[in-house]
Amino acid sequence: MFSTEIIYEVVTFAIGDTKSGTKMGKLQLKDTENGELLNCILWEEALNRMDSKLFRCGNQLRIVSGSFNEKYNNCLVSALELIKEAKTGLDEKEREEVYCELLEYINKIGDDKLRQFVANIYQENKAKILITPGAKLMHHNYIGGLMVHTLECLKYAEVNMDAFFQRLKRDDVYAACLLHDIGKIFEYTVDTESGLIDYDEDFRKEWISHSQYGFSICMNAGFKRIAKMIAAHHARAEWGAIVDLNEKDLEPILYLIHHIDDLSAKFGKTNVAML
Repeated sequence: MFSTEIIYEVVTFAIGDTKSGTKMGKLQLKDTENGELLNCILWEEALNRMDSKLFRCGNQLRIVSGSFNEKYNNCLVSALELIKEAKTGLDEKEREEVYCELLEYINKIGDDKLRQFVANIYQENKAKILITPGAKLMHHNYIGGLMVHTLECLKYAEVNMDAFFQRLKRDDVYAACLLHDIGKIFEYTVDTESGLIDYDEDFRKEWISHSQYGFSICMNAGFKRIAKMIAAHHARAEWGAIVDLNEKDLEPILYLIHHIDDLSAKFGKTNVAML
């Protein structure tokens, strides 16, 4: 039975268009007591009455007014109340600290040309790198999330190289971790006030995906092995991979970035409140 006393946490939020051309919000909430999910719809009229900050991932909300289906797992929402506001992401000090950790990994790259290539990308795009999320919905979807995801990948890679893959060229692995998602700094936009994330339509006019971007810049710079590792990190063509890991006779190193990226995406915290 529905109760206005139930506190929900925002899981995802997106705005789309209806067939009539009006805006519609799709909001997924999670019951903070039992973890059950509730899918909500908000029509344009309701959206216009609400502050966009209300829908930040991790916010705790109460449904003041809404119409539920019989199973109480879908709701047409007309009014919400903010109970507790989530952080938008890493604060400035935290962002600088994570960025410095990434620079330490760049300095571990022994090849001068490769180290300078990666360092230049990070230095020239520092402002974007500091705030970019790791994804819109799936993982690390908060300000600074991309850096946290990248750092997790580097740490996973280092542990695996020490334990199992001593013969791997460490320079290539470090560079692939650092650059596999670098295209996301152009693919996503993030409102630093509200924490809301969206896709940059200008990026989508020029590029297929962030994977294509990372692959292209590495190929153009002559780092073909790293480019291939980035091309394969989504594993399957239908998931956005340029190199499908179902193909035969692939170099074993092509699998590494996919697996550590997947580990970080699955085990990394979705919103910054969970860090």
